[in-house]
Amino acid sequence: MQPHAATPFADFVEYPPAMMQARAAAFRDDIARRHSCRDFAPRAVPQQIIAACLAAAGTAPSGANHQPWFFAAIGTPALKARIRAAVEAEERAFYDGGKAPAEWRDALAPLGTDADKAYLEDAAWLIAIFAQRRGGLRAGDTRKNYYISESVGIATGLLIAALHHAGLATLTHTPNPMNFLNEICGRPADEKPYLLLVAGYPAASATIPCHALDKKPLGDIAVFL
Repeated sequence: MQPHAATPFADFVEYPPAMMQARAAAFRDDIARRHSCRDFAPRAVPQQIIAACLAAAGTAPSGANHQPWFFAAIGTPALKARIRAAVEAEERAFYDGGKAPAEWRDALAPLGTDADKAYLEDAAWLIAIFAQRRGGLRAGDTRKNYYISESVGIATGLLIAALHHAGLATLTHTPNPMNFLNEICGRPADEKPYLLLVAGYPAASATIPCHALDKKPLGDIAVFL
């Protein structure tokens, strides 16, 4: 096997333990203020802010470093209206057409969600996230991608954190099916829509369902072995 090329890990920054604890606690407290928002203000957000957050998401680890994600940032009102119409058609089938199992509807009830998705037009940006089955490190590559869902999920998490860090509210939305996003965003059929991320300023009247504030304590989600 040929030795792989490498470069020194020169940009790592080490902090004293006390500073590490302070930074970890500060991040925990800041990210705890991130809430899913379903009521957005119709306020503009500069494209440069979204671009910086997308660039941060693009640093995520991925299988074989193939980076199997693509982000379509939609700020055009006409396109947002098309997405809303397509989403609400699927949502009406879910909520009103008997598509949703009773158990699922019961689980959603404390959040107060319904088929009306006005936020898809009100929010400054919609970011359609696509998972690429084939690709590679360079544009135009057609190699098989690996750990696609895991890689795109990590990148999405970084994007949500970056948008929150920049001072924006977000909402993850997953209409099913989402194939209409390929046509609206001009993406090839072999890319799978992964998630629609809504980003912008919360409306002054925005609220948070109390159910959404009930987070599991550390002891229920982690163990030290």
